[in-house]
Formats: sequence, C-alpha cells, structure tokens
Amino acid sequence: MIKDKLKKLRESMKHKGIYAYIIPSADFHQSEYVGDYFKCRQFISGFTGSAGTVVVTLDEVGLWTDGRYFIQAEEQLKGSSIKLFKMGEEGVPTVEQYLNSVLKDGDTLAFDGRVMNAKEGYGYEKEYTQKNVKIVYEYDLIDQLWEDRPSMSEEKAFLLDVKYAGESAQEKLSKVRAIMKKQNSTIHILNSLYDIAWLLNIRGNDIKNTPVVLSTAVITLDKVYYFVDENKLSDEIKDEFNKMGIEVRGYFEIYDFVKNINENEVVLLDGTTVNYSIYKNIPSNVSIIDAPNPTFIFKAIKNDVELSNIRECHIKDGVAMTKFMYWLKTNIGKIKITEISAADKLEELRRNDKDCFDLSFPTIAGYKEHAAMMHYSATEESDYELEQEGMLLVDSGGQYYTGTTDITRTYILGDITEEQRLHYTSVLRGMIRLSKAKFLYGCRGLNLDILARGPLWDIGIDYKCGTGHGIGFVSNVHEGPNGFRWKIVPERNDSCILEEGMVTTNEPGVYIEGSHGIRIENELICQRGPKVGLDQFMEFETITFAPIDLDGVNPEYMEKSEIQWLNNYHKEVFEKISPYLNEEEVEWLKEYTRAI
Repeated sequence: MIKDKLKKLRESMKHKGIYAYIIPSADFHQSEYVGDYFKCRQFISGFTGSAGTVVVTLDEVGLWTDGRYFIQAEEQLKGSSIKLFKMGEEGVPTVEQYLNSVLKDGDTLAFDGRVMNAKEGYGYEKEYTQKNVKIVYEYDLIDQLWEDRPSMSEEKAFLLDVKYAGESAQEKLSKVRAIMKKQNSTIHILNSLYDIAWLLNIRGNDIKNTPVVLSTAVITLDKVYYFVDENKLSDEIKDEFNKMGIEVRGYFEIYDFVKNINENEVVLLDGTTVNYSIYKNIPSNVSIIDAPNPTFIFKAIKNDVELSNIRECHIKDGVAMTKFMYWLKTNIGKIKITEISAADKLEELRRNDKDCFDLSFPTIAGYKEHAAMMHYSATEESDYELEQEGMLLVDSGGQYYTGTTDITRTYILGDITEEQRLHYTSVLRGMIRLSKAKFLYGCRGLNLDILARGPLWDIGIDYKCGTGHGIGFVSNVHEGPNGFRWKIVPERNDSCILEEGMVTTNEPGVYIEGSHGIRIENELICQRGPKVGLDQFMEFETITFAPIDLDGVNPEYMEKSEIQWLNNYHKEVFEKISPYLNEEEVEWLKEYTRAI
C-alpha cells in the first residue's frame, strides 16, 4: 500500500517536473503534535511517530527521525522501500546534506510552504540561489492522493479563566507590545498555537491532547487581528475580543493580509514557527526582524497563580497515579490486564476528577521489551497481556484546568533479573541526583544533565534523548526553551538559562532493545535558593507525588544521601496523597512509601 502511494506521488512529481519532494511532520503552525488532517508524513510512510521528515525523490525515499523512534521506525518501515536515516548518528547525513548530494543542475525541489517553517524554507532558498535548482512551495501533493483525508478540526474554543491563568490577555498584550517597541517593530506575526493560547487565554481541541485553536494572530501597537474559523468562537469569546480590540478574520485570510503590509512597517516574527508561505507573501520591501516570539519566554516562566494551580493539579494527578498503582499491584495475576486496558484504567482514574478534561498525550504503556521503544503505542495487534513477571513502563499525563502533567513510573510485576534491578536503581539514582541539584544562577540544563546521566554512564549505558523538557500551562506537554540535555540540539531549542518559575521534567531512562525499558519521571519547578555574597544559588522543587516502585530498588547500589532523599520523598507522597484514598489504599500506600 505504501509502495502504491509512493508510485502515485512520483507520477505527480514527474508531471510537475519535480525531482525531490519534502514531507515534514508539521501543520501550518509547526506544532509538535498535529491534527489528523495534517498527518501527511504518516500517510505516505506508515511511520506513526510524532517527529520525522520524509524526502521522496524520483529514485529513492528516506525517513529522518530521532533516537526516540529508531526502534519503532525500523519496525514500521519494513517492506515499504523507505530507507531510515537515524538522525544524529555517526555518518548519517542530515536532510540538507542528503539533498545536496542528490540534487543536480536544473532539478526542482518542492514542498508545501504552509507546513515548512520560514527558517528552513529560506535556508533552502539561500542554499540553492547559487545553484541552478528551482524551489517550488505551492503544492500540497499529498492532498491529491489522500482520497479520504480527514477534515480540519471544527471543535469549539473556550476562554481560560484568569483565576487559572493569573494574567488577563490585556496584561499579556501590554508585555508583548513593550518588547515590540524595544525592538522597533510595529507588527508582530504570531503563528505558534501554544503562544497564541497563552497570550489570548484561549484554548480549544484542534489537536488531540493539546488544547489549542488553529489560528494566527497579528499584533500591532494598538490592535490585534485574529485569523481563525469564526464558527469555533462563542458569542462570549467574540464579546471579550471586541472589548480588547481583537478583530476576527477568516483562518486562511492571513496569506492575503500579509501581502498588504505597508513598506513602512517593521515585522517581528519567529522564523521557526511562521510558515514559509506566510513569510514569502510579505512584500520584499518590508523590514523583517526574525527573532523568538516575546511570548516564548513569558509563558515558560510561570506566574505565581499558575504555579499554585500547577501544584494543585499534581496532587490530583498523583491521586490517580497512586490509585492506578494500587489497582495494578493488587490485581496482577487475578484478572486479565493488557497494555491497552491498563492505559484505559489510568485514563478513567484521571477523568474521575472534574478538572481533568483530557490527557496531555496518548498514554505509553509498554510491557517487557515494548518499553524499550521510548514512544511505544500499543495496538490491538501488539497489545501484550501482563503477567506476574517483568516490568511495565507507564508514561502518561493529564490536561487539567489547573495545569498540564507528565509522569512516568516503571512497575515491577514479578521476578526481574539482578541486571534489571541495577538498571532500575541507576535510573532512580539519576533522577534523585538531578532533583537534589544546587546550582548558580546562569546554569543551563546542559550544565546539570550529567547529574541524571552519570549513574548510567558509570555502567556504560546512555539514552538517546534529552533528560527533561519544559511543560506548558494547560498547553503543549513539551515546551521550550528550558530542558535538560547533554549537548545542544538547535532544533529542540531547550538550552536556555534556567529561570525561577520554569517547570521541567526529570526523566532519565534505560532502553535495552528486545529486553526492557525503564523510566522514572517527576516534574521540577526551578526556584531561588540562598544568596551567598554575590552568588545567587538556585534549586528545584519536586511537584510530582506518586510512589516509586520500591520492588525494583536495591539500596546497596545507592548512596546514603540518595536513600535519604527517597525516604523523604515517599514521606511527602504519603502525607499529600493518603487523605484522598480509602482505608485499604492507605494501608497499601504505607507499604509502598516505607523508609528503606
């Protein structure tokens, strides 16, 4: 079937004189996760991971993806004739290097400019102006092949109350305009759905598990133009927008709107989120400042109201996780439990809380060797039944009106090997060491990543991903610019200075292909520690509260201070979570939060 699709795509390419066609994973806003309408890369390749790029030439096809998906991609590409390019691995060319090696004089490179970000688009433009290679960005060739393509989302939007957000949209717009004035810009094009959601305190359901609205905002010094399907907006939202000077326009009108920008204006935009088609439609005589959206750093530093709400939602989430662990541990071997039914049970427990309106991403429930695939997603064909042996990795999260959560626990269901116990304890040690970090202001995640990775490097193991990522507020579960990573990966944009109020995950892991996977994940709030002379120290507050399975821990592998941290953590878990449990659950929790 994939081969048939590729054959038809190549016929279309030949008809239009195209030699190479790029199909990224993005929507028109460079979102990490996308609605079904935008899953063109998945349609043409069969690869279901969230990140990757397909390049189709008249001679061969390649898929580029990162270390989170190597195992999954190899499995899903079997028999498709698509070659896997493992990004970041030694000797593997980038997409750009590959294209340079295959494009010849007179060839045409094409892509849909609406799903290519401006920075990449004008990068190709610059690269090939000196060569006789033509760039075409007007064609969505997949749309011509995809007969039953899903429609774009028509879900309704809603406003997030200031009691949750902490600041009104007017206050946020004032902050953005202050930055615009500093940069001498008169128009700001905002195309990131997460940034628009934060700025206008608007949420929706246009991307599964990510409460955003497909839209673009253009902010001037006295007005906002909001490009959206008006049917998504209630009368209440329209009234609120009208009061704030926000003018609603049709979703696709943005492309004509920017064509009419006056040459005296100065446009501020972020070329990593504004798409290439918008960029190309701006008149060439208009000055452009390509810089990060002012909202990018504003939304990463949570205000006091957001932080208070985030702490509250993590207690709710911890209750669901603890009840799930109790259910799993007391029922394994007694009733049939599979990867899918376990994920369904956890979702049911989360949604028992009225504030939980969605998951923050599809639950990853991987048993035994399935857990070695970092972003494994069980299907009816792959769904393992759980037994009283081995380990189950569960990575999950919820969308609450009070915040977005992300937590991973690895559960011991029965006998495991001593090597697996060493791996489990080493992952736990790395998580604890990063949690305990005291560091000087000015440090980045790059400076601290070794704390989490060190115990694993000591035994010759690494994991092919970052150690942690920022988290949005009732928004995307992966948010920059904060993160933990051992090296800079420019496209991830997660290596900023850690600021007070940033929320970041802490999730080291072990992934042994064909055997097992282990990950333990908590969330951390960066906060000020003591100031000693001129030195401002920083530290982390752990805000995730759910038992860490002591059945996988060998204390002999741990240092005294790590054991002390774990015991103190479990004491807090019991104090915060037990009031929401029944008597049987409380007695069980005492055992699983005991001091070791």
